[in-house]
Amino acid sequence: MMIEQIEKRKINGKNLCCYRLENNNGMKVEIINYGARIHKLIIPDINGVERDVVIGFNDIGEYIGSADYFNAVIGRTANRIGGAEFVLNEKKYFLYQNDGKNSLHGGKVGFDSVFWDGSTENDELVFTYFSKDMEEGYPGNLSVEVRYRVTEENELVISYRAKTDADTLCSLTNHAYFNLSGDFNQTVLGECLRIKSDYITAIDEELIPTGELYAVHHTPLDFNTMKEIGEEIGYKNEFLQKAGGYDFNYVLHSEREKNAWVAKAFDPKTCIEMEVYTDMPCMQFYSGNFLNGTKGKAVFEKNCAFCLETQLYPNACNIPSFPSVVLKKGESFRSVTKYKFSLFRPETEFFKIQNKL
Repeated sequence: MMIEQIEKRKINGKNLCCYRLENNNGMKVEIINYGARIHKLIIPDINGVERDVVIGFNDIGEYIGSADYFNAVIGRTANRIGGAEFVLNEKKYFLYQNDGKNSLHGGKVGFDSVFWDGSTENDELVFTYFSKDMEEGYPGNLSVEVRYRVTEENELVISYRAKTDADTLCSLTNHAYFNLSGDFNQTVLGECLRIKSDYITAIDEELIPTGELYAVHHTPLDFNTMKEIGEEIGYKNEFLQKAGGYDFNYVLHSEREKNAWVAKAFDPKTCIEMEVYTDMPCMQFYSGNFLNGTKGKAVFEKNCAFCLETQLYPNACNIPSFPSVVLKKGESFRSVTKYKFSLFRPETEFFKIQNKL
């Protein structure tokens, strides 16, 4: 395993740095300190051709000031908070409204849009950020650490840690946009996905969780059996119609489990397969419904990538029945998510499941 800094430049008085992590199997991951973002994630396909499987920009400077969350760390809280407000310890806090009247992915300047301090420690790339009290409306000084590691088993391991000096909210994730074909000019609707989940959190017209759970069995939202992402995306379903595709929080397990297998995706052309393991209780599956022509490595149109964002329950600060996302003073937030890449061949079980591939 090798880690090296491959680029450094000054932008607006800040050091913009890019690091590369590489194993002996040809897996390479480039990560920048702006938003602690994944810039490239390269996997050799079944023919040995290197495929970059995350969208983004060609030049690392193009991420600066971008309104897109491409492959960034999200915080203080992932996903949406209804009404952009919450009550904590009998005090109401107001957040920035950047999603209609709601708050999305940390607010106007979330963790995706700040410079992190980067360093290397053994086989890990370590990013740290100090979020000051009342930054984006959140109480408490929050010290955050995100670690990236690439293993010889072709795993990208992301470890999150945070600690606060006052009660606050904290739910961290990475907003990686995957296209396992490496061809960003085509959609991911023909890629296949399985999610181990029986429920999503029901949403209202503004995609805010209502507190109800919706059983996915026998609906187009059921991915317990592997199927193409686009197979049922156009079906008449109240939630698909509200979101314009898939943009739902899947409930994974009732309690946090260490290193639990939760999802698998693969591309039938490159034969690149990705599995997701996490200790988070939920995961947002997003089919890139709001991508609308941003120019980067390609022109990113609707459904050209998908996201599997592990997280705590969204809008939990406003729904007492959901497990809390409050991080108490002196306590630590810890989480690990792993994306594992491999190759499969036509004689495997997945082609038997999807015999049309």
